[in-house]
Amino acid sequence: MFNYRISFESPWYLVLLAVLPVLWWYSLRSLALLGRARKLLAIGLRSIVVAMIVLALAGIQMVRSSDRLTVIYLVDQSLSIPVEQRQAMIKYVNAAIMKHRRRVDDRVGVIVFGRDASIEIPPFDDYVQLDPLMESLLDREYTNLAGALKLAHASFPEDAAKRIVLVSDGNQNLGNAVEQARGVSGAGIGIDVVPVYYPPRAEVVVEGLAIPGDVRREEPFDLTVVVNNTAAGEIRGRLVLSRITDEGPEVLNTRAEAQAVVLPPGKRVFTFREEITAANFYTYKAEFIPDPGQPGDDATENNVATAFTHVRGAGQVLLIEDYEHPGEFDQLIEQLREHGLEVAVRTSDQLFTSPGELLPYDTVVLANVPRSTGEGDSVYHFSDAQIRMLVANTQQMGAGLVMLGGPNSFGAGGWVNTELEKAMPVDFQVKSAKVAPKGALVMMMHACEIPEGNRWEKIVAHEAIKALGAQDYCGLLYWGAGGNAWLWGKGLLPVGNNRARMMARVDRMTPGDMPEFDPAMKMAVRGFRAVPDAAVKHMIIISDGDPTPPSRGAVQALRNMGVTISTVAVGAHGVAGSRLLANLAQPPGKYYAPRNPKALPKIFQREARRVARPLIYEKETPWNIQVNPGHMMLGEIDSVPPITGFVLTSKKDNPLVEVLLVSPRPPGERNSTILAGWTYGLGRAVAFTTDAGTRWTKDWPESDQYGTLFTQIVRWSMRPTGGTGKFTVATEVKDEEVRVVVTALDENDEFINFLNMSGEALGPGLKRISLGLEQTAPGRYVGTFPTQGSGSYYVAVSPGMKNVAPIFSGVNVPYSDEFRDRGTNGALLKELADMRPEGGQPGRVIEAANDAEKPQEALLAGVDTFRHGELPKASSSQAIWFYLVLAFAGMFFFDIFFRRVQVSLAWVAPLAGWMLRRPPQPVKVETIERLRSRKAEVAGRIEQLRSDARFEPPPETTAKIEDLEGPEASKTYKPGAPSLADRVSRGAEKPEEESYTERLLRAKKKVWDERGEDT
Repeated sequence: MFNYRISFESPWYLVLLAVLPVLWWYSLRSLALLGRARKLLAIGLRSIVVAMIVLALAGIQMVRSSDRLTVIYLVDQSLSIPVEQRQAMIKYVNAAIMKHRRRVDDRVGVIVFGRDASIEIPPFDDYVQLDPLMESLLDREYTNLAGALKLAHASFPEDAAKRIVLVSDGNQNLGNAVEQARGVSGAGIGIDVVPVYYPPRAEVVVEGLAIPGDVRREEPFDLTVVVNNTAAGEIRGRLVLSRITDEGPEVLNTRAEAQAVVLPPGKRVFTFREEITAANFYTYKAEFIPDPGQPGDDATENNVATAFTHVRGAGQVLLIEDYEHPGEFDQLIEQLREHGLEVAVRTSDQLFTSPGELLPYDTVVLANVPRSTGEGDSVYHFSDAQIRMLVANTQQMGAGLVMLGGPNSFGAGGWVNTELEKAMPVDFQVKSAKVAPKGALVMMMHACEIPEGNRWEKIVAHEAIKALGAQDYCGLLYWGAGGNAWLWGKGLLPVGNNRARMMARVDRMTPGDMPEFDPAMKMAVRGFRAVPDAAVKHMIIISDGDPTPPSRGAVQALRNMGVTISTVAVGAHGVAGSRLLANLAQPPGKYYAPRNPKALPKIFQREARRVARPLIYEKETPWNIQVNPGHMMLGEIDSVPPITGFVLTSKKDNPLVEVLLVSPRPPGERNSTILAGWTYGLGRAVAFTTDAGTRWTKDWPESDQYGTLFTQIVRWSMRPTGGTGKFTVATEVKDEEVRVVVTALDENDEFINFLNMSGEALGPGLKRISLGLEQTAPGRYVGTFPTQGSGSYYVAVSPGMKNVAPIFSGVNVPYSDEFRDRGTNGALLKELADMRPEGGQPGRVIEAANDAEKPQEALLAGVDTFRHGELPKASSSQAIWFYLVLAFAGMFFFDIFFRRVQVSLAWVAPLAGWMLRRPPQPVKVETIERLRSRKAEVAGRIEQLRSDARFEPPPETTAKIEDLEGPEASKTYKPGAPSLADRVSRGAEKPEEESYTERLLRAKKKVWDERGEDT
């Protein structure tokens, strides 16, 4: 099944093998002194070493070829295919696997896809079956064939031939399947396609609603609606055209005869004349409603189309005031209108719900509005999402944001630690204890007998802690495992550096069923006594009223300390429990009995504001404030009337913040800001910490400068309304991307080039989307951003020119094209199948035969998708050059060894003879005794020789044989003894050893002869 061969990653290195003949010629000359065998061995080893080095440089690889096959089925599960057809596709895949997978080593896998692709069954060598109840979670509103092909390409194993079987209607609306298929076939992967057919059905598709992107006020324009009838006959119904603003939808063609339409087969275009008299952002919707009894309309999603336009007008202002104090700012509103501003008023119980409701306004004014207002179940609250809308309207869309002071504004209004605080030029907390007195809050929590009670208690604790200032104290009492306990520390802690730790402990809190109030309230008394510098002391009790009532002494002790108490009844045990909590409430504290647990966070935010009251700086005697002239908000104003109070804040440490009005009380500009502004993102934000003539500035409305000052403040903050020149914006939605095209012309209709354009978009999820624009042609700038689902997208483009206002536009992302395509794209599927894989045969279009007696999936399964031999064999390679490097290291050692060291082979023959001789016979006892006797005899003789040698001096001269054979030989040896030369030449035995005396006498004679003396 497997074939092996050698390949090279860099075969050009094999040219270096040509140096081997040169190496041989050089080695024959340099190794001439070696023997023939050693020379040939050294040359051979050296050649092997060089060859290994060259093969390693060439990247030698072991390639294994395999004729096994892996087939991956791509099953389309998008909504363009009817449900019954999707079930038949699953049956086909299961039948094809069971029938055609014959070899046990072949693998099969299944990928399902819609907008994204998911591996339902990874490639596996078994008879797998696709479950109709798939585990993969798919977005079925799109078809992404390219994504499915890409995932299949990445999922194939390397050791098998590869085939994709695409089961789909071919109606792609994301990606480019043809381009992706080219890469797949280039990798040797074959593609078979199984077209999915379904009978044509009656379907009405509203294909589009065309409207100019930026129209002018009181200038007529046309709305164009394109409707496509895919049925064979006429379909009757109503075509309703609506205009949607922040005030709600408005039907434009209200008369029945204007709505009635008859749709013949094919496309029909309807045109409506429209005129807009008020500046705003508008969304238009066209909807087709079939009459009863008409052919069925399977997909209602494609019966609606929307479009978006913007009408620019004079500056508009939205003023939001507290619904509990309506009319508080009527004087200010009247002055703004007299100075040419269009002012719309909303109360805090009728807040906006979408970003589109804010876009018509160039500035939003929060006029002494608290974050939470109302009582009981009528608590109205700025949600986190609404606060994000306000901030995004300024930061991304360039609108202004003005916050007017009062007892319910800034930190005193519960806006601490919100996104709104980040957008303002001042912080809503005062970190200096010398400037603002401290507050103290104690929360006492009893286990709540409501659904998810523990979770709601954690939420309300978080909200209360976030509403406190950095200098305020906070403590939380609860019933734990060991009884009543403080959640953090022993009593109350300053919030400043402990805020994050407090919230973390709240997350781990599990309140128990507190049996009685008295011990916990006495602990609260001791806790408040430990913070004598707290100017405001407040306590919130959340309970069901079940614990034993507290003693009079504990309650009186809290009253004597000036502690206010608010109680919240949750799941109270009857009237008695509610009455107990109501009696515990100490004015100005309140008793709450909310029916909905969602109201709890709003209640706690409202109650925590009582501790923030020290942020209000108020005196009976008015005082003058300092004016820093020279700014557009002040104009010619160089003095203002005195004030009697304002809300303390902290100026942000940012050079963009401009402080224009400052109070000398308390000293220090940082905490005494009255008027400040800065640029925040694309817009501007203004903080005015005193009120507008109701409480602290009662003399201001009588001043001639009252209307001028606030008009200049609002106008400075407004979104620029200067001329936009001849800039046009066009938008297009394609492949989940919005394409924005801006055309720039000057006054002479000449192209404006090299502008540094930038932009941002605001999607349905209020997520900030960056939009980069690049010049692609003279006066033409193009940018794109990804969509985040269907809905309205608001676009703001900054032209990058001085004194030119941002350009605002928008686009409505409609329903997916999945609901437009109602037939099989056979041409695309055939093009995919006809692509020839590298080294193989093209795929096949698997069509079902016309046999009414057999189900379609059985007919389709008759075509073998596990065909062998049409695709190139799979090959997998493994680098083995590092093995050659290791072998080269060993061979290089032997190359040097055999050239430098001569090894004698004489020992080979004796060793071989010794190894081949008969094994030794057992030694007899007599032989052992004889050997022992011989050993003792030899040992005795050796000892005798050692004794003799002890008295013998070493010889001083060495006699030569020829000297002993001359006439002097008779002087040295005894008469009649044979000479040493004769005995050596004749092979005689070794002469007997001379004694010491004989050798001494011979030596003396020799000396005497040399001296010529007579012996």
